[in-house]
Amino acid sequence: MSTFTRRHFLGSMGALGAAGSVPGVLAATPGVSDTMAEEITGMETEAAGFANPLRLPGSSGLYGVLPASEFREVHVVRSTIEVLPGRRTPILAYAVESGGKTFLNPALLARRGDEMRVRLINDIDQPTVIHWHGLSVDSRNDGNGLNVVPPGGRMDYAFALRDRASMYWYHPHAHGYIPQQAYHGLASLLFVEDDEEAALRKELDLALGDSEIPLVLQDREFDAQGRLRYAPTAAQSFGGWVGDRLLVNLTERPFIQAGRRIVRFRILNGCNARSYRLAFVQGGRRLGFFLAGTDGGLLAQPLRIDQTFISPGQRLDVLVDLREADPGRPVTLASLAFDPMHAEGGHDMGHTSPATPAMAGMDHSQHGTAPAAASSAPMAMEGDARALMRIDVKPSAKYERRIPTVLSSLPAATASQNPPRRMQLGHNGQGNWTINGGVFDPKIAALSVRRGARETWLIENAERSMPHPMHLHGFPFRVIERLGSPALVRGLAGARGLLPQDQGVVDTVQVWPGESVRIAVDFAHPHAGDQDYVFHCHTLEHAEAGMMLRYTVKT
Repeated sequence: MSTFTRRHFLGSMGALGAAGSVPGVLAATPGVSDTMAEEITGMETEAAGFANPLRLPGSSGLYGVLPASEFREVHVVRSTIEVLPGRRTPILAYAVESGGKTFLNPALLARRGDEMRVRLINDIDQPTVIHWHGLSVDSRNDGNGLNVVPPGGRMDYAFALRDRASMYWYHPHAHGYIPQQAYHGLASLLFVEDDEEAALRKELDLALGDSEIPLVLQDREFDAQGRLRYAPTAAQSFGGWVGDRLLVNLTERPFIQAGRRIVRFRILNGCNARSYRLAFVQGGRRLGFFLAGTDGGLLAQPLRIDQTFISPGQRLDVLVDLREADPGRPVTLASLAFDPMHAEGGHDMGHTSPATPAMAGMDHSQHGTAPAAASSAPMAMEGDARALMRIDVKPSAKYERRIPTVLSSLPAATASQNPPRRMQLGHNGQGNWTINGGVFDPKIAALSVRRGARETWLIENAERSMPHPMHLHGFPFRVIERLGSPALVRGLAGARGLLPQDQGVVDTVQVWPGESVRIAVDFAHPHAGDQDYVFHCHTLEHAEAGMMLRYTVKT
């Protein structure tokens, strides 16, 4: 049983405590323009009105914390929860009974080397399956959608957790149903611990749910009764559905209280299509923080940054030292303004209605067909400057911990000397997104690799395109280089065009229009026989519109 226990998670759900000082950790970014300062001040003003306590995992119910060893028999069910105050929202959920309690979408705790034994029982009227996002498991257990669980059916999973410690997640992957099932609630977190992870938690005196907070970023649209609305037009199916209201842990306009200490945020972009440009802001300026880890666990060393992108499917592990914040005013987690690059192809993008800046989601001509639930917040278009959460900084006990200079034994990324395998992203002008000119066919393996091969893939996005967060099943990878990046990406990049999150182990990489990204993949694995996986865009509607291919790993 992991030392990363439910007791640690539930130890305190109140203020996050302590005080101290590490010079320069959270210094305000110099040279912020008047326009940027005005934008940040506007987001801080917006966050001042946030009045809903952030929903945190508890001992049961939605996001209840559960050891993975107790995640044995899981039912896919229809249920209802309160998302908007005073309204019950119908959702889909993974339901588990354990210790006389009911859990919905439990947050799972495990340790590297643990064995997972799970029976999935499908109690809804659609086929479904669990994909263990980011885990290196055999294709039989991957839940890649090549085999699904029919209504009334069941499937048994059995695999070992071989991957580095990180925050992974699980969600549905039945082709034809992925976007709507994920949007309606089928997703949650899997925390895997190892010795390096345990050492960091001890060094910084972190407790999950107290000074270590998971943040699931999602956007949703509701009707007047508080029901989720998911009814994409042809343009929205092609572009990707973007909801008009922003949620963190299924909480709209949330706040938390935090002590003057190092606080860790484990962030998942759980949206169907929306990307964010994240920053912590205070007093009209961005505040520095440390990137500690990515999809596949801790970096070798912490990287000090003041903003970063996060696209659908990606995770970020960040450390914020609130001792350097002004204790007299709150800190705001925000998404800064950026160009989402949705209409790079102009009007010839293969959909049936004219392209608009909202092409990747909200088609405003469709609003009014189902009355929206009342909200005091403006409609949240992707790329808008918006507050996500307010952090109220409170006086707290003495805290003298410092962020370690070394976090893990992560080796440097190395590329194969062989010519790269090219993955060209585009669209066919007929409403389909493509990889190497083809659309997804589950009956055909579009490519094969040899077990144990080390390959370099060059993922090339067309200029007349949209951003694509590309996710590889079965194997984590390293980003080696970015070429041809747009200006908004180059401004955050370092050597070889790499972004901060490119420095770690990842399973999903955002590829912007006109950009080429080189990744290094090691196809070594311990599984018997040939393996089948998929490679796809994690903008879920893009995957459904063809941007997915099946590949095999030959013994």
